[in-house]
Amino acid sequence: MPEGGGIIKRTLYKLFEPVLERISRRLANKLILLFTIIIILVVTSLTFISYGMLRKESVNSSISSTRSNLLLVGRNLESYLDGIGQLSLPQISYDEFNYAILHESEDYGSKMYVEDYLKNLYFSRSDLEAIYLYVIKEHKYYYVTKENYNITVRVVEHPPIENLPWYKRALASPFNRSYQSLLKERTPEESQGDYPINSDKSFMGYHRLLRSIVTREPQAVLSLYFNNSVTNEIMKDIPFSEGEHLMYISPDNEPFAVDDREFYLQSEQAGLLQQLTPAQGGRLTWSDNEQKYLVMYDISQKEGWKLVKPIPYKQIYEAATTTRKLSYSIGLLFLIVSVILVSFISNRITNPLKNLSLQMKRFSTGSFDAEAAVEGNDEIAYLSRHFNKMVEKTNELINERYKMKIVEKNAVLKALEAEINPHFLYNALQAISTKALKNDNDDIVEMVDNLALTLRYCISGRDVVQAREELKHIERYLALQKARFGSRMQVEYDWNESLLELRIPKLSIQTLVENCIKHALEKVSNTVTIRIEAHITPAHSVISVLDDGPGITEKRLQQVLSSLQIQWEDRGGEGTEEGDNESIGLKNLNTRLKLLYGEEAALVIASDEHGTRMDMRLPRGGLGQHV
Repeated sequence: MPEGGGIIKRTLYKLFEPVLERISRRLANKLILLFTIIIILVVTSLTFISYGMLRKESVNSSISSTRSNLLLVGRNLESYLDGIGQLSLPQISYDEFNYAILHESEDYGSKMYVEDYLKNLYFSRSDLEAIYLYVIKEHKYYYVTKENYNITVRVVEHPPIENLPWYKRALASPFNRSYQSLLKERTPEESQGDYPINSDKSFMGYHRLLRSIVTREPQAVLSLYFNNSVTNEIMKDIPFSEGEHLMYISPDNEPFAVDDREFYLQSEQAGLLQQLTPAQGGRLTWSDNEQKYLVMYDISQKEGWKLVKPIPYKQIYEAATTTRKLSYSIGLLFLIVSVILVSFISNRITNPLKNLSLQMKRFSTGSFDAEAAVEGNDEIAYLSRHFNKMVEKTNELINERYKMKIVEKNAVLKALEAEINPHFLYNALQAISTKALKNDNDDIVEMVDNLALTLRYCISGRDVVQAREELKHIERYLALQKARFGSRMQVEYDWNESLLELRIPKLSIQTLVENCIKHALEKVSNTVTIRIEAHITPAHSVISVLDDGPGITEKRLQQVLSSLQIQWEDRGGEGTEEGDNESIGLKNLNTRLKLLYGEEAALVIASDEHGTRMDMRLPRGGLGQHV
């Protein structure tokens, strides 16, 4: 810190030392002092800055007023365009007018009807500068304009207009119309073949394509050219000051009324028109090479015409510039004072915390003999004392944890010893199989081998297996059951080859097969067919186990389905009824499906007097979608 700052710090310390001695007894008092000083500084600064904020608020009110004016004028312009659309369409005389267009070249009466119609149309509006009616099949147009205070109708030969841009737009428009801007300079290619229009007197052309009612083929094009009288009258209601601009833009971003053509061209090249979207809320900030603008605009809801008013930010904030400079000066002064005060007070607060932090760092690196110095009776001293107690308790917990590790290792050893028993049983079965093989007892050999492989599959540590492995296990399991039930048990398979690699919970199919045996084979003495199949639906891979046994009673089926809705951790541990024991395997399987595959997986059971069907539905995404 500079020498001058050190002098100020020492002077302040001497002045406030008695007060600080009393305040420093409690951390809360220190923080209160700190935040009180900050609040005083902030409030004082805001008091001086509020003048500038009020000025800015007045500017915002002016912007709100501009937005309202734009909305009102935009609606008036939209009504003006609607009136033009109504004007361009023959109302009750459409059939007569269409007939006259078709026969005007060969019928003098039809020609006079067309001329009278165009004259009446011209007289109906004071803002009409000229009217053109182009007859497509004749390649000529009727031209109506005022010459020496007389309304004159002329017929002029004209080349085809198919390549004119405004004709193409009208042809493609669902409303059979197009607008033509006369403000934007056109290339020779664009103006070639167009009507001879004086763009100094007209600002817009409106073209209506007239089609045949029967064939819908284009018959003629009615073109109306309007002067600036109406738009000037409507737009004069918008507040307009020096430096501001005003533009009326079509939905295709063509200018129809601008106060400064150079500014329009500059904004178009800079991409301003593409940013005027409803998503901007009628207001955005834009800058050219010289200055920054607040662009206020209104987009008509019906067709998307844009009324745009860019306002320079320099003009908006001109009144607040002086106040802002003054606020910066005052804020800088108070900032310097705040830094000095905060630095002085924070050092008094943080020194004890630094000592406590150092001891915590030693403790975190494994030095469990760390001990913080306790000074005073404030909150930091309280934390230091409890930190020391925490270190003491930690040492005690470490000793207890060491003892628990020893107990845990002993438990692991006992668990490993428990794993020896299944392997011993598997080895014993292999010895029995070898002995039976030597004595030519092939049936016993096959049964023991199947039992041994089944045991090995059951005690394997995997929870999820491929469907191919589960099916091999089911074949061995059913071979053992075949020895029990003989020819009464018939098994059929219908498994989609693409699902052999499907990953499913281990012993899931066996659970379903066991229910078929218990509720079908064990209940009757006749032959029962168990069918195992798998197929694909748009949303699931479905594994089904079916039997043609007597089925499950309606009451029992409802009990089983209700039990599937109970969360596994909510099941009763005591007093379980026999029926619940029978369905515990299904509840277990349903819970495993939910845990592995999510809520889209399900176990669906249906039964009647013709048999039982159990579907295991797995989402098509497979196990990776959830786990």
